[in-house]
Amino acid sequence: MPSKESCETSKEEKPLVQQVKREANQEDILAAALGMRMGPQKPSATFWQPLKLFAYSQLTSLVRRATLKESDRTPISEKAHNFKVHTFRGPHWCEHCASFMWGLMAQGVKCADCGMNVHKQCSAQVPNDCKPSLRHVRKVYSCDLTTLVQAYNTARPMVVDMCIQEIESRGLNSEGLYRMSGFSDSVEEVKMGFDKDGEKTDISVNAYEDINIITSALKLYLRDLPVPVISFDAYPRFIEAAKLTDPEKKLEAFREALALLPPSHTETLKYLMAHLKRVTQHEKFNLMNAENLAIIFGPTLMRAPNLDAMTALNDIRYQRQVVEVLIKNEEMLF
Repeated sequence: MPSKESCETSKEEKPLVQQVKREANQEDILAAALGMRMGPQKPSATFWQPLKLFAYSQLTSLVRRATLKESDRTPISEKAHNFKVHTFRGPHWCEHCASFMWGLMAQGVKCADCGMNVHKQCSAQVPNDCKPSLRHVRKVYSCDLTTLVQAYNTARPMVVDMCIQEIESRGLNSEGLYRMSGFSDSVEEVKMGFDKDGEKTDISVNAYEDINIITSALKLYLRDLPVPVISFDAYPRFIEAAKLTDPEKKLEAFREALALLPPSHTETLKYLMAHLKRVTQHEKFNLMNAENLAIIFGPTLMRAPNLDAMTALNDIRYQRQVVEVLIKNEEMLF
């Protein structure tokens, strides 16, 4: 008959055995999630500890996200996510369906603007609630306009604001303003400065005496936008509006076309057109009227979306007319 001491010892050992089994099961699950094949000799506890902590933090984040109130999950912005295929290091869970992301490579997609991680198949179901973060937005030029203004929490891209302010402070009377180009190496230097330092970039007269460098940097920024200021979706409506001959119908068609632009695009276009209108008011000195500026900014502000070469070529004159109408009727249209 077993002694009293041996019974107590076995009772104490029972929970310990159960705990060891639970830990072994957790380790098997983690190993399967990571796609690891375990041999007869399993790694030590120090190997598993950081993985368990990481998995716990990921799971806690998913639980918190799932228990948010409906009002908390209502998207503030209407910006689509910029998902790209991504290989995750360590275990990750989909932030949309809360399921594990299996595999060793290309397990899912990651938003390049806000960092959201989801399955590739879940990405189509994610609402347009991207909130860009400066942790992920690492350049200014060639960055989507809406992404940039939301990341910096500004009404317009800082390149547009800073360049226009600099031009208006010392360049409105410069002959051939926007028609003359600045030295390409200096323009590239301004671009690199904005990409690296953002709003801290020095574009003052002390840094760049030639105002054409600043105008060229602004035009380059507008040309490099992945989605032009006059977006691809609104492009056909602007071209159709430019073809109308009746003045009242034309202005009404322009108002309808402007309503199709994203808010940040509308605000940028409004600010730019007001600036170009002021440039034309100094035509006596700079020799730049609305038609001349429209020739320059037509192809800069709008690009034909997936049209054949001949159609795109025919649209050039209408692009000029679009910008000319916007400059001349800036106060009525915005």
